[in-house]
Amino acid sequence: MAEEIAIDKQLFHDRLSSFQSQWKADKRAGDALFNGAGSIVVCVGKANEGHYTKSAALQLWLLGYEFPSTLFVLSPEAIHIVTTKKKDREADFWLTAAYLEPLKGGKVPVEIYVRGKDAEQNAKQFETCVEVIKAGGKHVGTLPKDEASGPFVDDWKTAFEAISKEVEEVNISSALSNAALSVKDEPELRAIRDASKASAIVMQKYFVEEMSEIVDAEKKITHKALAQKVNDKLDDTKFFQKNKISSSFDPVHLDWDFLPTVQSGGNYDLKFVKDPDDHNLHAGIIVSALGLRYKSYSSLVARTYLVDPTKAQESAYKLLLQVHLEVVKALRPGAVAKDIYQKAIAAVKAKKPDLESHFVKNVGIGIGIESQDPELVLNAKNTRTLKDGMTLAITVGFSNVTNPNSQNKKSNTYSLVISDTVRVGDEGGLVFTKDAATDLETVAFFFNDEEEAPAPKKEKKQPGRSSAIAQKNTLATRLRGERTTVQNEEKERARQEHQRELHQKKQKEGLEKYGKGTGSLNGVEEKKFKRFDSYKRDDQFPTKVRELVVILDQQAQSVVCPIMGRPVPFHLNTIKNASTTNEGEFTSLRINFLSPGQGVGRKDDQPFEDASAHFIRSLTFRSKDKDRMETISNKITEMKKEIVRRENEKKQLEDVVEQDKLILAKGNRPQILDLVFLRPGFDGKRVPGRVEIHQNGLRYVHHQTNQMLEVPFSNIKHLFFQPSEHELIVIIHIHLMNPIMVGKKKSKDVQFYREATEMQFDETGNRKRRHRFNDEDEFEAEQEERKRRIALDKEFMQFAKRIADAGREYDLKVDQPFRGMSFNGVPSRSSVLMQPTTDCIIQLTEPPFTVLTMSEVEVIHLERVQFGLKNFDMVIVFKDYNRAPFHINTIPVESLETVKDWIDSIEIPYSEGPVNLQWPTIMKTVTSDPHQFYVDGGWSFLGGDDDESDEESEEESAFEMSDEELAESVSESDGESDFDENASEEASEADMSGEDSDGEDWDEMEAKAKKKDKESGLDDGDADRGKKRKR
Repeated sequence: MAEEIAIDKQLFHDRLSSFQSQWKADKRAGDALFNGAGSIVVCVGKANEGHYTKSAALQLWLLGYEFPSTLFVLSPEAIHIVTTKKKDREADFWLTAAYLEPLKGGKVPVEIYVRGKDAEQNAKQFETCVEVIKAGGKHVGTLPKDEASGPFVDDWKTAFEAISKEVEEVNISSALSNAALSVKDEPELRAIRDASKASAIVMQKYFVEEMSEIVDAEKKITHKALAQKVNDKLDDTKFFQKNKISSSFDPVHLDWDFLPTVQSGGNYDLKFVKDPDDHNLHAGIIVSALGLRYKSYSSLVARTYLVDPTKAQESAYKLLLQVHLEVVKALRPGAVAKDIYQKAIAAVKAKKPDLESHFVKNVGIGIGIESQDPELVLNAKNTRTLKDGMTLAITVGFSNVTNPNSQNKKSNTYSLVISDTVRVGDEGGLVFTKDAATDLETVAFFFNDEEEAPAPKKEKKQPGRSSAIAQKNTLATRLRGERTTVQNEEKERARQEHQRELHQKKQKEGLEKYGKGTGSLNGVEEKKFKRFDSYKRDDQFPTKVRELVVILDQQAQSVVCPIMGRPVPFHLNTIKNASTTNEGEFTSLRINFLSPGQGVGRKDDQPFEDASAHFIRSLTFRSKDKDRMETISNKITEMKKEIVRRENEKKQLEDVVEQDKLILAKGNRPQILDLVFLRPGFDGKRVPGRVEIHQNGLRYVHHQTNQMLEVPFSNIKHLFFQPSEHELIVIIHIHLMNPIMVGKKKSKDVQFYREATEMQFDETGNRKRRHRFNDEDEFEAEQEERKRRIALDKEFMQFAKRIADAGREYDLKVDQPFRGMSFNGVPSRSSVLMQPTTDCIIQLTEPPFTVLTMSEVEVIHLERVQFGLKNFDMVIVFKDYNRAPFHINTIPVESLETVKDWIDSIEIPYSEGPVNLQWPTIMKTVTSDPHQFYVDGGWSFLGGDDDESDEESEEESAFEMSDEELAESVSESDGESDFDENASEEASEADMSGEDSDGEDWDEMEAKAKKKDKESGLDDGDADRGKKRKR
């Protein structure tokens, strides 16, 4: 093993110099982090087989290996190392002094002292280190919690005792965490990612299989025995090689960090410090945790598996998973540890306050070389700020929750936990252990068939509120269509009263959810300063820099400019634009740079490390070579565009997750729906394909190119069937939880469709039709088309139900739009038919498709609702305030009552107003301080509580205006009326008598006129002409 050991000298010096630079910067800033330490002493004694101490972690961070019986004395300028010459007999793989010699001669001075058998010489070595400590000042940094032992440590303590009264020891644990161990570089992140993926694969592909088989077969096995089986899996190198963790992964470097543990039957320890006990595995709530270490870097994954859970346990787990996702999403640079914990507590308190006391005391801790970094705990007190590159073991859980529906003593209490190894990132946490699934459909197991049987009966007896109300509203819509002007005032008052209750409930929920000290929700969107390195060393410059001309280095994405006789590189990300100007025989190249205070637009609102520093705004170069100057300018522009394009592609693919692998149907005989088209389609000709149902998902196969698209059931959020009634196509539509790539396009919707009216059925050009154009043939053709549509709808509906049956473990259900409640609107580019379903509002006919889940909606506001306008707009505000509100514009005013009834039926508060509002400004106000927003009244500013009075005043004014117009029209048409002479005389006398002409007299006159028309036998056309003349 010793022959393979090699210390990376460059990495050692880079990390050590970075640590010393931060040490010096802290001294200049007031010694807040290092507590004024002028020197640091780190001593490691005998090898420890347990978790690494901070002393050993520092050695591993700098050297990649652990030295037993070794002393580090660091100063801001150098490092002194005292070590032994021989190996540790108990662990012959530990390093010896010979491997440290090559570290000399780097950018940080390294002094190495090797202890031998000469006691006097050994004492002098320690005396030299003591002198270095004294020279550093009165404060020496130590790690008091690290307990080292052995003869080497005893000798050092004796030597240090001589100056113990002259210097003061200060704790530098926090400094080591901040300046060295917590923020990981790329090699460290790669090691943690591999360790995490290996842990997740052991959990998902071995433990879950073993546990489910044991429970299903009702076998007896103790927690200790099952944990040992998982432990032994470490020796199965073929298992890890088969699962392809990464291209450079080697199972030889794997070792256990957190030994596997299994808990069930009411005995739970969510800190995972106890060894597995000898109790048998109980088929109920099963908790398992494990963590592998790869190349000295740790990981942790813990999962809860629910066997035949109760509804309360399912609900608690769903909440826990939601809290877990919120915590992971909040792991961004700049976030404060205690704020993340408070956000988790607020989420629990808002949904299930009774579980708050059972929630864990912290939701995460730093992980890396150390299994647990106590300086980086996400609890209610820690004010540590997160940085990009930090890794944490995120753990959320409910401990010892009482089970009211317990079937036996072992089920009286239960605990739930989810742990993942996560990296802090600009767009939120990146979960390294995502291969171990956490969704309820995957972690819940149902083996008790007797309990599942009554479920369909319950649905028949008590259908969901949404579907029942939808049927009621469809009937009501038809009745309203038959009415002309009469409004059901009692129904309107009942609806407004219901809305008032919903608004009050929403206000109360908002105050509870966003309590005092919630803080801003905008912090996640802040732009962060990014560093760009053109060259790290001088020898990386292009060879042409000696010519002192402007050089464009495409490989380094930099422009090298000659300034004062020296080549100075500028990264393209610091350049705003470039342009050329002709000045006689010279051509000027002007390069403009990004700098603070330009204020040109949102794209130029760049973050800067120090906005008060001096910046170069532009550089101008003159040359007679016009072509070269223009070429450089054009290339800079093209490369800037290429960078923007790559960044956009990277950003677009950020939320595209790796899909589960498709498990083919048994016997490779899947159920098939043939001759269907795909939207969005593959590149190439529009050719149909087939849809196949497999064990855990769908596969679409293109008939011509054999291209395949696979959609796992675990990624399906909604499944819709839309019949061909009043449409040209019949549709099976799938709305996904996470977007996938369809060809080269990212999509969150996948649609399978077939045209309902095909060209081969059109017989207008057929010989048969050339001589037969009578009504019987038309009727026959219509009947045939109707039959085709019915058969097509039946075929697609049956296939959609088969999909739902295959995905019943994932709670898949077929949803169908209620066309009777539909309305026209413009959600994107064109006017389309918006159709409510049981859980959503959808538009599936024209791309881009619209699928909005109504359970995610906070409030709905109707804009431009005022007398005289033909259309109004709908604004849908989501519960996730960082999500932009969705607009459906230009809805006909005739659909206003239908829309209000539908919104009211799905228990969502709505409001209406006469004008369009500035929603970006509103949402910025809401997210900046949600607590204050609800204290000030919440969504009441939209006018949701004043609907009744506003509508009454509008109706009253509208009636008065109509009255005046009618009166004017009467006086203007006195001499031109088509009614008989007596009617005209009565109207004239009324005018001359000075009495006002009210609507009642006019109605009487109109009734008399109609009566006389009937008596005289006038046709409808005459009556119509009379009405037109009146207007």
